[in-house]
Amino acid sequence: MKNPMFSHEMTRRGLLKSGMAMTAAGLILPAGMAMAQTEPKKGGVFRAGIGHGSSTDGYDPGLWDNLYAQTFAAARHNQLIEVSADGALVPEIAESWESADGITWTFKIRQGVSFHSGKPVTADDAVASLNHHRGDASTSAAKPFFDAVTDIKVDGQSVVVTLSAANADFPYLMSDYHLPVMPGADGKIDPTSTDGCGGYVVDSYEPGVQATLNRNPNYWKSDRAHFDQIVLLSILDPAARLNALMTGEVDVIDQVDPATIGLLEARGVAKILSVSGNAHYVFTMDARAAPYNDNNVRLALKYAFDRQELVDKILAGHGSVANDNPIGPASRYYFAEMEAKTYDPDKAKFHLKQAGMDKLEVTLSAANAAFSGAVDAAVLMSEKAAAAGITITVDRVPDDGYFDNVWMKKPFCASYWGGRAVEDQMFTIAYQTGAAWNESFWSNAKFDTLLIAARSELDEAKRREMYQEMQQIVSFEGSTIIPMYNNYVMALANTVATPDKVANNWNLDGFRAVERWWFA
Repeated sequence: MKNPMFSHEMTRRGLLKSGMAMTAAGLILPAGMAMAQTEPKKGGVFRAGIGHGSSTDGYDPGLWDNLYAQTFAAARHNQLIEVSADGALVPEIAESWESADGITWTFKIRQGVSFHSGKPVTADDAVASLNHHRGDASTSAAKPFFDAVTDIKVDGQSVVVTLSAANADFPYLMSDYHLPVMPGADGKIDPTSTDGCGGYVVDSYEPGVQATLNRNPNYWKSDRAHFDQIVLLSILDPAARLNALMTGEVDVIDQVDPATIGLLEARGVAKILSVSGNAHYVFTMDARAAPYNDNNVRLALKYAFDRQELVDKILAGHGSVANDNPIGPASRYYFAEMEAKTYDPDKAKFHLKQAGMDKLEVTLSAANAAFSGAVDAAVLMSEKAAAAGITITVDRVPDDGYFDNVWMKKPFCASYWGGRAVEDQMFTIAYQTGAAWNESFWSNAKFDTLLIAARSELDEAKRREMYQEMQQIVSFEGSTIIPMYNNYVMALANTVATPDKVANNWNLDGFRAVERWWFA
């Protein structure tokens, strides 16, 4: 008899209820203005100004690394499973999923769905799509998700995935944006293909500049993809994004500078959507390179700045203080009781002394392409660190190409993360030893051991204890400074309508504004 704990329905309502904790979203709007003003209707050209995008972006799903690429992908693709606006798992290409033991997972593939090319979506396509992220030759950022996968095969209309050990959160991993279902041929996908089964078909694409897509007339979701056409513009400069919205060149912008919210409201041309979740802004230190290979140096830097000041001045209150913990307050196992780090120059000096230093001089590379206000945040950190004998030289680097030329290349730099739906997903992709996106190149054997063990631990109390111990290790031994959890702050033209509930698992309604929103 199959254990219902691992069925599709129980994934949504039973043990795997991380989505239940991901519902605390805050909406800040002009008085009396509701976001969902009308019933969804079709039509119009939707233009989004996005503060990311690079000339090196492409179609390979394993390499998508910024909000522009993710939104472009969400327009033209579907995953096996979707995370709904309230954080629950809902069927997408997999119409159901189940497991008797958490080791063997069966995903039943939806029938009657076609790619833009007209080819029907099959279980073979799903297997080829998943296998793109497996094996030694894979360059995918999602490769760590498949380390425990021993076999993926087709069984009739289903895909059967076998793991080396139980993982109660495995269905959540299948919702990751790196894992779209793409057409397969001879067991492989073409990572350069534009073909997908999502709501929009690519008309034109210039990486780092603009993408234009037209509604898929055969989209299987009749209640989605409302716009006739969408245009995605890469606008890295925050002032340029703001101006594009105020002059009517775009209908929505992301990463609104909180200092400009009053201006937007005074003009009356847009409404503000501020959604809280697990997103966070970070400053990474390369754990392989001196002086950051000494944890006392890392701790000195963590105590050498004022986190609340950053929340007040950079986020203007649209966020909260973080304690170098990538697991945010919307997560199931968030460790709220963990010892908090506050601005403490004396403690910073103590850790410098433990590292054999009287003073420290470092360079921090930052650009607003990392996150809006990143340069100003670096300057504030530099000013406060001086009292601890730490000199931080802020290197303002170009926005263009930031994630190609600076991120994971400079030893101390700014970055950002959209919080993942479950703890295992966040830890696996960004903190496990050797993960492609372990941006600080940090390695901790105890953390790795706990990470693997927690996946198959079904005792809720023990699982919570393990994930909280991992949070403690990352916070006090890790090589990433995480000063604040940031709200997703967007500005929408008054003509744009949204559902009553907007997702907080990612920006722009979980990347899916392009198919969930419409014109009022």
